[in-house]
This record gives sequence, structure tokens and C-alpha cells, in this order.
Amino acid sequence: MAGYKMTYQFEEYPTRAALVEKLSQALIADLRKALSRQSTISFAVPGGTTPGPIFDQLCQSDLDWARVNILLSDERWVPSDSPRSNTALLRNRLLVGPVEAASYVPLYADYATPEDAMEPLSHQLKACLPLSVLLLGMGADMHTASLFPGGDQLSFALGDSAPPLVAMRAPDAPEPRVTLSAAVLNAAQYKHLVIFGAEKRQALEQAQSLPAQEAPIMAVLAGTTVHWAD
Repeated sequence: MAGYKMTYQFEEYPTRAALVEKLSQALIADLRKALSRQSTISFAVPGGTTPGPIFDQLCQSDLDWARVNILLSDERWVPSDSPRSNTALLRNRLLVGPVEAASYVPLYADYATPEDAMEPLSHQLKACLPLSVLLLGMGADMHTASLFPGGDQLSFALGDSAPPLVAMRAPDAPEPRVTLSAAVLNAAQYKHLVIFGAEKRQALEQAQSLPAQEAPIMAVLAGTTVHWAD
């Protein structure tokens, strides 16, 4: 990943509630700016538990959600009604109220393996690119989306010539994943990363001295605003 400048903005908040409020406002402002320039925009978000309160705030916004395509940064290869599905979280926490008017672009289809579904999923995805607004999370292992250290396709997904969507299997992931590639994540117009707790702040600091193969977050950190609270 030579050529990435590791410059980013770090925002620290006194409480997690303050972070949720301010980051939600920042995301809404970025979405409005994007909507002022384009008829249709795209908004990529993470799964997991961290973004839930942020989603709750976004659901109260009066944005023109009918002009927004919403997609995940990555997805586990499980049916959408599985408790392991990131799609299930979105349907319960984000795609409700006014946000129901948005178009949801899935990263899962009813195929035995993610490799079998790459063509149809990529075709839908390409219509949403480049991303307008991106919200990422990060694990204590310094992964983001499903760009995992030790992932079987990590080098491919980090490469500048990677396709938009990559299947990924990793030692600590109990099921296959699909993930947006680093090139797609980096091309987003507005990029935000949310992390909570001392462990993840320490991991982010540690990542600064590591290559992207060991700390994949470094592949997408340039130009990102990092939002942290303990």
C-alpha cells in the first residue's frame, strides 16, 4: 500500500454519549453536502454493536433518505435472519422510520459461498460507487471492515487493483465474510472512524508503526476523521 499518507484527524470526546451526538451531526452534515451535489448518494456503515446508538440518532434526521443508498462495509456470509448478520442490525436500528425510504444494497445473497455471489453483488455495488460518506469501526486487532490480519485475501483486498468486493476468510472469523476493498473505502468522499475504549486507542497508536498487512486500519486511515471516547 505504498503511497498512502497516514494523516488523519483525531477527535476526543468526554463521554460516549457526546461522541454519538457529535458524530451523528457530522454524518448528517456530510450526507447533506453530498446530496446538495448529487441526485443520489451512497452511505456505507459498519456492523457490530458500536454503531447502534449512532444509527438511532440518524433515524431522527429529516434527510431526503429516498436519494440515499445504504450499504455495509462488510458482511458475514450468513442469512439475513441470522443473529450473526450485520444486515439484521441495520434493519432493526437504521432502516427504520424516515430511513426506510433509503435503498438498501445488500452484500449477501443466497449462494453457498461468497465467491459464487461476487458477480451479482458486485454489479449492484458498482452503481453506488464512489462512496459518498463512510463510517468505519475498528477491532482491537486493528482490522476494519473485514480486512483482517491473517485474512486469506488480505493482500488482494489491500491492492490498488482489487475489485470493489472481496471474499475473506480469517483465522478468528467463524464464517466467511465479504468486504469492500481498501481502494473502495479510500475513495469515499467523507470518511469517519469510531472507536471506544483505551484498548482500541492503544491499538490505533500501535498501528502507526506497522504495515497494513499487520494493521489493516492503516490502509484506510488517510484522510479519515477518528472519533474516540473512553
